Amino acid sequence: QVYPVESGGGWVQPGGSLRLSCVVSGSTIFRHFDIGWYRQADGKTREMVARITGGGSSDYADFVQGRFTISRDNAERTVYLEMNNLKPEDTDVYYCKAERGYYIYWGQGTQVTVSS
Repeated sequence: QVYPVESGGGWVQPGGSLRLSCVVSGSTIFRHFDIGWYRQADGKTREMVARITGGGSSDYADFVQGRFTISRDNAERTVYLEMNNLKPEDTDVYYCKAERGYYIYWGQGTQVTVSS
């Protein structure tokens, strides 16, 4: 079993920054998992924000290009999402997904609120 746990959410003013963390525990080899950050607002479809493979390759949704950076520390079993120049439309619950083949594990999410 694999347990992603998110942290780092909160309230920030427009233009501000937050860093989200996803710690993945469980008896597994962390570097074999691809990790993604997704977000979802009430009544909306969950959408991909950024993801990073076990080898360190990353890609981003168009709406966060140049503002967000995903990275991973395999020794700490942690993936980070550095979010800069946040906008009100970035307000959502952010979820971490750990994936390897058919095995997919979701965290419980962390709330990010961007408002003045």
